[in-house]
Amino acid sequence: MDLENCEYWFIAGSQDLYGEETLKQVASHAAIMTDDFNNEPSFPGRIILKPTAKSPSIIRGLFEEANASSSCAGIITWMHTFSPSKMWIQALAVNRKPVLHLHTQFNRDIPWASIDMDFMNLNQSAHGDREHGYIHTRMKLPRKVIAGYWQDKELRRRMGVWMRAAAAKQDGMNKTVLRLGDNMREVAVTEGDKVEAQIKMGWQVNTWGIGELAQRYAQVTAAKAEEFAEEYENTYELAAELKQNGSARCAMLEQAKIEIALKEMLEAENAGAFTTTFQDLHGLPQLPGLAAQRLMEQGYGFGAEGDWKQSMLTRCAKVMAAGLEGGVSFMEDYTYHLEKGREAALGAHMLEICPSIAEKKPRIEVHPLSIGGKNDPARMVFNAKAGPAVLATLVDLGSRFRMIVNEIETIKIENEMPLLPVARALWKPYPNLTDSAEAWILCGGTHHSVYTSALDAEYFRDWAQMCGIEFVLIDGSTRPNRLQDELRWSDAYYSHR
Repeated sequence: MDLENCEYWFIAGSQDLYGEETLKQVASHAAIMTDDFNNEPSFPGRIILKPTAKSPSIIRGLFEEANASSSCAGIITWMHTFSPSKMWIQALAVNRKPVLHLHTQFNRDIPWASIDMDFMNLNQSAHGDREHGYIHTRMKLPRKVIAGYWQDKELRRRMGVWMRAAAAKQDGMNKTVLRLGDNMREVAVTEGDKVEAQIKMGWQVNTWGIGELAQRYAQVTAAKAEEFAEEYENTYELAAELKQNGSARCAMLEQAKIEIALKEMLEAENAGAFTTTFQDLHGLPQLPGLAAQRLMEQGYGFGAEGDWKQSMLTRCAKVMAAGLEGGVSFMEDYTYHLEKGREAALGAHMLEICPSIAEKKPRIEVHPLSIGGKNDPARMVFNAKAGPAVLATLVDLGSRFRMIVNEIETIKIENEMPLLPVARALWKPYPNLTDSAEAWILCGGTHHSVYTSALDAEYFRDWAQMCGIEFVLIDGSTRPNRLQDELRWSDAYYSHR
């Protein structure tokens, strides 16, 4: 997930009426800004300056070129002068790239002593961007608007968030979700409209039989599995029985073979995410546990019980978080601690939590799994690192997709849990456990989610807006009764779109 290859096209708007000298200044200022943007260490990818947008034909040509470019992840527009927005209609009507409307101006300060009409005519963002903003609103087009001085740190932070969300959107247009088997039987929230998902978010969600993975698994040599076991020993802590000649080492070697076989399939199908279900394991000795954790650590998305929506959402979060501090993992709400004043939720899964969120070096262990009817699987065991994080989930409401994000604070696990050999996280959700749980349930939120300590809610909001899907935030100011009214208003809005 090298975001360095992403391009973000910078288009400065103007018009022919100002004359050649003014247009040269517009182009010069845009070039200076582009060079400075490309020296910003927090930005992923490259800002590419495009010719000044001064006529309908130039503007449409730029947007058609962007649509055809596999490198262009998004378009940044800025109206240096007044640029009549009717010139932009045809281009915006055909655009398929995320748009960031940057509302800034080249100069930070008004030159009080020397300001004249020439300066005013050149530096017209204050009303040029309002004209430009109107046409997006008139055409009901999604975009992000960021206002402020272009060298300001907060403005650049928000630009970086949008750029990473756009990279995730671009990645989704080119990736497949590899479903091994179907969804867990009789479960509702893991179902969904795969055709609508591809229309909205670009994901190709397809199914492969578990037999293909089992066949690849059977062809992995013992020597190759031992190579991976050596890598495990150098990277993680191993339980004594997993070391050379240990009594349970074969269970870890089975997971190594599954990892090798599964990665072969993912690469062959250009897949960015995958799902498994313990109800469809014919031909495999174990439910993929350590293998799923390892592949998530490498950047693949994952969803248990066939949950393809959360698997690709995990992948999106992995792309957005590439190079940032913190981790991203598939997660499941498991059980609560309801002691008054110390309420918290314990999240985990049977086996598949990504070690990118671990507090310390994970330990590989082998234990029985009371579901699935297969051999005892190897898995990494660890506690999640304390600190701020968010939970995000994607649900299909039939008429639309809804993104739900809950801000949380992960807390240090002070008590030993020797009989629970899984990776886990303990958190206090905002605004509090009861209001958070009520709000999540009112929204229709699933028990599966994406947990990330690398991203905040703004990343998911930007991505949801790019995909044209509903976004709901549960944070410190959320009140369930008020949220219930807002959800009803949202239902009315989407029913008339």
